[in-house]
Amino acid sequence: MPTTTRAYGAPSAKAKLEPMTIERREPGPNDVAIDIAYAGICHTDVHQTDEAWGEAIFPMVPGHEITGLVQAVGSGVTKFRVGDRVGVGTYIDSCRECENCIRGLEVYCTGPGGSVPTYNSRDRNANPNQGGYSRHIVVDERYVVRIPNELGLDVAAPLLCAGVTTYSALRHWNVGPRTNVAILGMGGLGHIAVALAHALGAQVTVLSRTLSKRDDGLALGADHYYPTVDPRTFTELAGTFDIILCTISDNVDFDRYLNLLRLDGTLINVGVPEGPITLSSFPLIVGRRAYAASATGGMPETQEMLDFCAHHKVAPMIETVRADQINEGFARLRRADVRYRFVIDAATL
Repeated sequence: MPTTTRAYGAPSAKAKLEPMTIERREPGPNDVAIDIAYAGICHTDVHQTDEAWGEAIFPMVPGHEITGLVQAVGSGVTKFRVGDRVGVGTYIDSCRECENCIRGLEVYCTGPGGSVPTYNSRDRNANPNQGGYSRHIVVDERYVVRIPNELGLDVAAPLLCAGVTTYSALRHWNVGPRTNVAILGMGGLGHIAVALAHALGAQVTVLSRTLSKRDDGLALGADHYYPTVDPRTFTELAGTFDIILCTISDNVDFDRYLNLLRLDGTLINVGVPEGPITLSSFPLIVGRRAYAASATGGMPETQEMLDFCAHHKVAPMIETVRADQINEGFARLRRADVRYRFVIDAATL
């Protein structure tokens, strides 16, 4: 029989989040039942509850940066046992049969329906999926990862979206010791990207609107920090970078940044603005440059990222909030008033 659990969700688009009770399915043979300890607040949660990316499913319980302890396992589960420290990220199912799923790139599933987001989606029985702003969740073991003991469950939560999204892009474009990387934006994704790029051995520059977060950037491993409001930044750094990783969710004048790339450099966008992006072909042509984009990682890469962070002591800077502070957290996130990720203490639900 399904079980009920306490949660916090949006009853309708743009509405304030409120306490609610939701149902979770009874664990099947391959399912892991998780008692949630923490859930990160991602900018995606704001976009989704605002219905900024299209028609959404309400009531909606957001949350796709979930950590906790295994409470029960199905008879066929082989990877986890009761008491294990685990996490769930941005998706909870896929076709499992297409080429990308077979390669462990489930996020790029090309089967019917593609990968299934953790919330604002429907399961195989057409029931709405609800996310991690809750006390309990049930997920197939394939889409669950192990949290290393070296990582606190609170700081591990944002790694399950912001961490793997930036890690996957940096790894795919071969960032390493001989790479000159610029991180565009020093926010929730950007500050983790700085630490990851530094741990990968790259030369790291932060490009941010102001110098207000300079000390944090340098502490995380940045070698240089430049304000993008200063026109001299774009003159001094022209033709400098192998990789620019854009972590900004707002609309960006990409043409300005393409000119900062070296020959054969690539600007990778992992931010998702609400509106369309624009860029000119000329900055690409004159430097044989490329514009690319990337989603989060597959399940094997998500586990790899967590193990990498544990080994290199990479962790996000977080502010823990209670359930009754979630709406305030959303408001602060809208005005970029957070250093650098909000994490909900699920016990307060």
